[in-house]
Amino acid sequence: MVVVAMQYFMALKMGEKRVRAAQELLTRYAGHAMPALALKDNKDNKWEPVGEETLYAVVKEDAGYMIAFCDRNGIAKSIAQWFSEDVKNEIVAKIKAEQNMQEYFGKLSLPI
Repeated sequence: MVVVAMQYFMALKMGEKRVRAAQELLTRYAGHAMPALALKDNKDNKWEPVGEETLYAVVKEDAGYMIAFCDRNGIAKSIAQWFSEDVKNEIVAKIKAEQNMQEYFGKLSLPI
């Protein structure tokens, strides 16, 4: 039990650091951002932090567009919402130009 708790604590700390970095970066482009998920959701009780790499994803909802920074598995590290299409396009263009960041097109894991 001690090993599992230590794995969880270390993974959480590393994941929180990655979430904080993604939140700060997304805030720079979107004006605001919220933290999202620090740990990967896996089925075998092995705790892992959210991935180190950062991709962006765009989600369209009735309220507008949400921009998320996620890892290569689609685990959202930070989210900013809700933007008009024009504002979303401006933000995404700046992120691509300045960060050379790739877009994530798969299923996004978001905090509920």
